[in-house]
Amino acid sequence: MSGEASRIRAGRTGTGWIAAARARAGRLRRRRVTKLDKVRWLIVYSTDLVQLVNLAGLLELYVRWEQGLIGAPLAIAVSVLLVVLFVLAARSFRLAVRGGERPMALLWVSGVVALALSVFWVIWAPVLWLGMLLPYARRRVVIAAAAASVVAFSAYLALFAGGVLWVLVVLQAGITAFILCCVGANLWLWRLAKEAHEGQEARALLAVSEERLRFARDLNDLLGQSLSGISAGAARAEELLASDPEAAARRMYEVRDAARQALREVRATVQSYRTLDLDEVLASVRAVLEAAGVRCAVDADTAALGPETRTLLATVVREGATNVLKHSKAERCTITIKDGVLEMSNDGVSGPVGEHAPDGLGGLSRRVGAAGGTLHAAPTREGAYVLRAAVPA
Repeated sequence: MSGEASRIRAGRTGTGWIAAARARAGRLRRRRVTKLDKVRWLIVYSTDLVQLVNLAGLLELYVRWEQGLIGAPLAIAVSVLLVVLFVLAARSFRLAVRGGERPMALLWVSGVVALALSVFWVIWAPVLWLGMLLPYARRRVVIAAAAASVVAFSAYLALFAGGVLWVLVVLQAGITAFILCCVGANLWLWRLAKEAHEGQEARALLAVSEERLRFARDLNDLLGQSLSGISAGAARAEELLASDPEAAARRMYEVRDAARQALREVRATVQSYRTLDLDEVLASVRAVLEAAGVRCAVDADTAALGPETRTLLATVVREGATNVLKHSKAERCTITIKDGVLEMSNDGVSGPVGEHAPDGLGGLSRRVGAAGGTLHAAPTREGAYVLRAAVPA
C-alpha cells in the first residue's frame, strides 16, 4: 500500500505534473478567439490610435528645438518622457478593459511625469494623464480635473509668458475634450459588449438548468408514485410473512411486477430524451458556430427522414460541430443533408489528422454502421475537412 502511495506521489510531483502542465498548455493554445476578444482588441487599438494624437508633441518639441527655444538634450529627454507617458496610458487602458484593480502606482508615476512635462509647456501630457484617469474615476471628477488643468495651464502661461496665449489654451481644451470623449465612448462600448456576452452565457446556463429541472420533475412524477407503491407493498409483505407466507409471496410478486413496470417507464422516458430534433440541432449548431466566428451555411432537406435517421444525423451534426470548435480554426462551415446523406465541411484543418476518438467519431462510425449506414471523415486535397454520413432514409 505504501509503495503504491509513493508511486502516486511521484507521479504527481514528477511526470504526472509535467503531463498535466503540458495538457493545460495545450488547452490554452487551442483556446479559440471569441467575438468578445475581437471587440476588446478593436476597442484597445482604436484607443491607442486616439491617444497617438498626443504624440504630436514630439513634432512641437522638434520645432521648438529648431527655433532655438529649447536645447537638444532637454528636447530629447522631454520627448522620451512623452513616449513613456503614452506607453503607460496604453497599459492603463488595457488593465481597465481586462477588469483589473486600479493601478495606483502607475497612475501616480504617470501623474508625476505629466506634471513634469507640463513645466516645459507640453500641453499633451495632462491630456494623456486624464485619459488614463477616466476608466478609474467618476466622470464628474475627471471633468473637474480637466477644467482645472486648462485653468492651471492658462495661469502658468500668464505668469511665465507674460500673457495668456489663447491659441494654446483653446488647443489644449479641444484636445482634452476630444480624448476624453473618445476614451469614454470606447469604455461605454466595451461595457455594452461585455454585458451582451455575459447575457448570452447566462441564457445558455439558464437553458441547461431549465432542462435539468424539467428532467428532474418528469422523473419525480414518474417514479414518485411507483416507488411509494413498491415501498408500501414490501412493508405489507413483511407484516404478512409470519402469519400468512402465501399472501406475503403474492404481495412480493406484485412488488416485483410494479418494479418492472417502473423500470420500463424509466427506459421509455430516457429513450424519449435521447431523441433529438434534427431541425433544432441544425439551428442551434449554426448559432453556436456563428457565435464563435465561423460562417455557417445550412442546406438540409429533412422532411422525408424517419425518426431514427433524424436522431442519428442530429448526433453526427452535433459531434461534427464540436470537432470544428475544438480541433480546427475554421472560418467557414457548410452543412448539407439530402436523401439521408449528410456532408459537413470546414476550412480549418491543416496538416495530418489522427485517428478518430473512440468516444467521438469512432463511436459514431460504429453506431452509423449498426444502422446500415457509413461514416467517413478526412481532409480533402482542396484543404477542407469533410465529414460524410450516409444512413437509410
